[in-house]
Amino acid sequence: MAYDKALSLRIQQTLKDVKGISAKEMFGGLAFLHEGRMFTGVIGDDLIARIGPEAYPKALTRPHARPMDFSGKALTGYVYVAPPGCAGVASLTKWIMASLDFVKGLPAKKKKKKRPKPEWAVKAVGAKKSPPWRRSPGPRR
Repeated sequence: MAYDKALSLRIQQTLKDVKGISAKEMFGGLAFLHEGRMFTGVIGDDLIARIGPEAYPKALTRPHARPMDFSGKALTGYVYVAPPGCAGVASLTKWIMASLDFVKGLPAKKKKKKRPKPEWAVKAVGAKKSPPWRRSPGPRR
């Protein structure tokens, strides 16, 4: 699925002075992340805005906004904004900054704990161990 490259460039221009922003291709479009958390993006011609569950009902009353139903089920806190709803600089900036403010207000991500390696994966000095499913059963008779 293609996405509106002009809209993505406008988003990049709006976010040029914000630190911690990255872009990643997701959902067949382009997502913008702040410190690893998606907050806005582009799918097709539509802007995606992650405004959170509290602002969600009010956001749906804004012109050209509709629920984000990417998988057939609406994602609470996310909206699609049709091109006329973000055509102007002010309207695009308002959507983007509302999304960014929501993500900035989320609690810090917990660091994932590294799982210990299974016994067979730990290399002994001078020995090669292979996983149990790769070990040969021995000579056939």
